[in-house]
Amino acid sequence: MSTDLTPAPTADLTAALSGTRILPVLTVPDVATAAPLAEALAAGGARCAEVTFRTPDAEKALRAIADHGGLTVGAGTVLTPEQAERAVAAGARFVLSPGFDADVVHTCRKLGVPVVPGVATATELTRALRAGLTTVKLFPAEHLGGARFIQALVAPFPQARFVPTGGVGPAHLPIYLSHPAVLAVGGSWMAAAGHLERGDYAEIRRLTAEAVERSAA
Repeated sequence: MSTDLTPAPTADLTAALSGTRILPVLTVPDVATAAPLAEALAAGGARCAEVTFRTPDAEKALRAIADHGGLTVGAGTVLTPEQAERAVAAGARFVLSPGFDADVVHTCRKLGVPVVPGVATATELTRALRAGLTTVKLFPAEHLGGARFIQALVAPFPQARFVPTGGVGPAHLPIYLSHPAVLAVGGSWMAAAGHLERGDYAEIRRLTAEAVERSAA
């Protein structure tokens, strides 16, 4: 196992997100839906998206969405260095993991892409901070206590910034987005499985536009 936990490069998720605070989380089982999905998200005002590595064709879906050109695309649910390498080769500009894995962090640093590990405890947050990573994914955010848990963590770790994901819906946006320690909010409600199954890209566009508008309020 790699033990390289030297400070992260200056590039971080803030730059990759291009100023947005809304991160659509996409699980794309059918590559044919990737291009119209990217178009709907971009038309709704999204600037970036996370494609999860939860399906056999996730790599192809990520490449198709990245090829659209209207979104900065990252890879989510990255569990191994090999997945990180494949994701970046397919066009991922950042990598998110559900937990902290030193080998994934090391690989992303070699590849020169921001990596955002998941944390669920103060101990995991300590590991990430010691590795020089100040931006972390709080997962599963709502099950852990949501914004109240973030506030509890900020007291001893004021340098930390969070991307809450997991169980998050539009009703949770105002409280998360009002917290200064929250960099961005990730959620799958903008492009849920049902939307993709029905080909309801108009609804994806509407939900995305609504979320983007709330983030700018």
